[in-house]
Amino acid sequence: MSRSVAGQLSPVRRASDLRRLRAERFDVLVIGGGVTGAGAALDAASRGLKVALVEARDLAAGTSSRSSKLIHGGLRYLEQLEFHLVHEALTERGLLATRLAPHLVRPVPFLVPLPAGRGIRDLPARIFRRSYYGAGVATYDAFAGLFGGGRGMPLHRHLTREGARRIFPSLRADAVAGAIRYYDGQVDDARLVVTLARTAASLGATVVSSARAVGLIRQAREVTGVRVRDLEAPAGSPDAEFEVQARTVIAATGVWSDDMSRMLNDVGLRPGVRVRASKGVHLVVPRSAITGETGLILRTAKSVLFVIPWGGHWIIGTTDTDWRLDRSHPAASASDIDYLLREVNTVLDRPLTTADIEGVYAGLRPLLAGEADSTSKLSREHAVFEPMLGLLLVAGGKYTTYRVMASDVVDRAVRRLGGGRSSRTADLPLLGADGYPAMWRDRADLARRHGVPVGVVEHLLERYGTLTLDLLALIDADPLLASPLAGAPEYLAAEVAYAARAEGALHLEDVLTRRTRISFETSHRGLESAEHTAELMGAVLGWDAATRAREVEHYRARVEAERQSQLMPDDAAADAARLGAPDVRGYAADRGGDDDQAKLRPSAR
Repeated sequence: MSRSVAGQLSPVRRASDLRRLRAERFDVLVIGGGVTGAGAALDAASRGLKVALVEARDLAAGTSSRSSKLIHGGLRYLEQLEFHLVHEALTERGLLATRLAPHLVRPVPFLVPLPAGRGIRDLPARIFRRSYYGAGVATYDAFAGLFGGGRGMPLHRHLTREGARRIFPSLRADAVAGAIRYYDGQVDDARLVVTLARTAASLGATVVSSARAVGLIRQAREVTGVRVRDLEAPAGSPDAEFEVQARTVIAATGVWSDDMSRMLNDVGLRPGVRVRASKGVHLVVPRSAITGETGLILRTAKSVLFVIPWGGHWIIGTTDTDWRLDRSHPAASASDIDYLLREVNTVLDRPLTTADIEGVYAGLRPLLAGEADSTSKLSREHAVFEPMLGLLLVAGGKYTTYRVMASDVVDRAVRRLGGGRSSRTADLPLLGADGYPAMWRDRADLARRHGVPVGVVEHLLERYGTLTLDLLALIDADPLLASPLAGAPEYLAAEVAYAARAEGALHLEDVLTRRTRISFETSHRGLESAEHTAELMGAVLGWDAATRAREVEHYRARVEAERQSQLMPDDAAADAARLGAPDVRGYAADRGGDDDQAKLRPSAR
């Protein structure tokens, strides 16, 4: 069986994996299907362990689909003298861009604009700023060359004011004295998580989404498994809740890590870790709204601001503020949007307005809590804890270093299980990576053989790598799948069918918000694509007319709730508006202390 077939997260595979969860005992059970959880499942499976992963909603449904879409070393960490973080992240960036996922991680250029001065008297300050920032970027490149595991990115370059405006004409001439261009990595964050989970599945891991961990199972003071609720089970089904036996449980639950703490408090234990949620809001505007060939990184009074090219769009973000409300559906408020527009307009010759905005998304960063009042000052380091025998918690960190976090927590699990192989993931290409450079080189021949335009093949290669052959096979079998998706012509109908067949998509929002990014790349937020998408998914998942209508109606309610939240003046009002749309998976949104928490109790056997 090929890796791509073995890694298919199909409806049949989900049913089979649910049976395995009920019947088997696993070496490692991972709770959480974000980038760290998927990475941990892959790491453990690659060592030959018997692995299961459960995710309460969809793969990457939380933080891991709502980032700035960057694989980067963290240029500002140099300024904070956190050289070990920069070293670690640049190493991972090099691995992803050159070996592990070159089809998903690619270079993106950025300008660091140098502020303009006031005549000759400001010349020393301008010289200092260029030297200061130049030294930082040069150090960044030097770290990448020394530790980058295969750099995968070009070197930086200094630019005059004229040179900067030549490649970014939208820069205000009076706002910059020049710029420094450097490179970082860009990724579709949700696609990388799905690919990690599929790669783990290809190695034998059981992967089940819409499966919520609702309690720990223990014998005396040792965790021996987890109670799981299948959120897709029919109402009242006796099979909806069951126990999963495991020798070790890994909780990679991000901003939900404190839920594990509450569960442990009930048996008199304190895990010794506290996670704060920091909200990051991003705006999406059309490429035509700003004229430029690179991204921008800007200093603000509170943090840094990125302007990032994203296909036919720009992503502008991010905020960095404490969030204590609903964690499943963090909401962007009007004040968040105003802040981002105000900051970016300081350097643009044509100010952006709310009329330019196509999409908005908000995510939560899990930060290890410390003494700092500002979340922007909290560490991006991670930690692994074993608060109870059989239970490991991994928390903190950043998206780029997911593989290091996964390796660290699985190392602890392996020591507990009695030895085993060390991590292999630094040398394990993800699905779609094997043979990618050759397939990209021969893309014109591939397009000709399958009778599709070269542009279609390029689009697929940049999203699926060599798994593009799977999608082209679907099109060969049903040429109608080569048609563009209604309301989003840059995507193919085949991609929706493939998401339901092979990528574990169970609901309309899974496809419109994560398998594709239609929910924030279109001004209609996916509403014009919903009917067509439901029809394509329904053909795979066996939806009847009533189910299709229910999925579309839920998605419409979700979009309306998000739009309303973005008109609210503050977090509390935005949160209340966003919660107006119920979760499609049918469980109460996690609000950090609501009635659903009462169900999260360890059970003694």
